[in-house]
Amino acid sequence: MKAYWIKYLILTVILFAGLSLVSCARVPVRENPPLQVVAHVDLKRYLGRWYEIARYPHSFEDKCFAVTADYKLLDDGSIQVINRCRFGGLDGELKEAEGKAHVVDTETNARLEVTFFWPFYGDYWIIELDESYRFVIVSEPKRQHLWILSRTPVMKESHYQELIEKLKTRGFDLSLLFKTPQI
Repeated sequence: MKAYWIKYLILTVILFAGLSLVSCARVPVRENPPLQVVAHVDLKRYLGRWYEIARYPHSFEDKCFAVTADYKLLDDGSIQVINRCRFGGLDGELKEAEGKAHVVDTETNARLEVTFFWPFYGDYWIIELDESYRFVIVSEPKRQHLWILSRTPVMKESHYQELIEKLKTRGFDLSLLFKTPQI
């Protein structure tokens, strides 16, 4: 029985590594100039529901519509993450993924690590945050993941364009950005 679990673990690691490489292959690595995070995030204000307005393409979100992310502070200080989407269309089946995040930079609270499949973690960096916590841009040091999130399912076009301009100056390839249908 022990040999079965070892083989299962090895196959799982290989499968996850392969999927990670495939999902990252769509977006080229860009580490220069180094990506900066916001000066400070009040985690209590950040908690709650966010709606995905736009994203870079990733295999784990293929065919996802009406994407939301809910963040809740847990007793141990970590953050519960629940991502939901409608698969295949706005009326599609509701899919859910539960993960856990923890802050890795307590000076700013803007650098976190998230896992949906332990022991694998991904960087979650808050690189832009509206002072009223109405919208946010999340990425990671290699710029292969990118999300624009809002507290409402629809963002004013002027706010969206303001964020797009900020992304241009930070070296993101905006031709890859996919606007997420919400309603």
